[in-house]
Amino acid sequence: MASGKEIRTKIKSVKNTQKITRAMEMVATSKMRKAQERMRAARPYGEKIRNVAANLSAAFVDYTHPYLLKRDVVKRVGLITITSDKGLCGGLNTNSLRLAVNRMKEWHQNGVETSVTAIGNKGIGFMNRYGAKVLSSAHGLGDTPHLEQLIGPIKVMIDAYVAGEVDEVHLVYTRFVNTMKQEPVMEQLLPLTDNAFGGSKSDKPKKGYNWEYLFEPDAKTVIDELMSRYIEALVYQAVAENISSEQAARMVAMKAATDNADNVIGDLQLLYNKTRQAAITKELSEIVSGAAAV
Repeated sequence: MASGKEIRTKIKSVKNTQKITRAMEMVATSKMRKAQERMRAARPYGEKIRNVAANLSAAFVDYTHPYLLKRDVVKRVGLITITSDKGLCGGLNTNSLRLAVNRMKEWHQNGVETSVTAIGNKGIGFMNRYGAKVLSSAHGLGDTPHLEQLIGPIKVMIDAYVAGEVDEVHLVYTRFVNTMKQEPVMEQLLPLTDNAFGGSKSDKPKKGYNWEYLFEPDAKTVIDELMSRYIEALVYQAVAENISSEQAARMVAMKAATDNADNVIGDLQLLYNKTRQAAITKELSEIVSGAAAV
């Protein structure tokens, strides 16, 4: 049995750890609120540009953007993974990376090659250890991501798709549902599907009309610019969702760690009391035995 001094040292160590986890919980709570505000602030722009792109896809235009053209045969797939830069957020990164790896294994079994753009330190490290072909990466986005930090790595994958080096591009991130629930999702980014526009083309004829646009200077210039902004909006929204999920998961994980520390301290305190009582009983027994011997 451990001595009383060793147990007191353990209790002190657990209490110090508990102070750290409690502080991290409070910081994560504050950051989560700010991340949710940024996520909600980005949604109106994303929804509006999504509607414009959906209407444009149903319009009578003689120019079809490469993002809308579906390849007949898919031999190469690009995967954009969004993870956090830091840990201590439960199974957030593990769940999303597990989803990505399972799909990569399915593609590999079907003879489909995969390339990866990793956003976040956890995803970069994992994909390098896994042996995936990493085309580009980004990290150090911080709590307030800027679109300028994402354009470069994402453009590498987009250019590969336009050049025909990749036939499909998929996006993996963690969607924020609520404080207690975050779910990993995989969405097809390119070619743009009806689901990406928020509906199917079978729903569009119900309106009874199609949108017609007058383009200035020409349809190609306008549509190319619109589709680029649309892809950027999708990726930025995914990053914002992932950051909100990260802070929520970290808050829950630190809350659980703080509660577990209370349980550990209680068990150690009980063990300390038992050890101390046993030592007192032993001393009394020795005193009584010595008195009886005299």
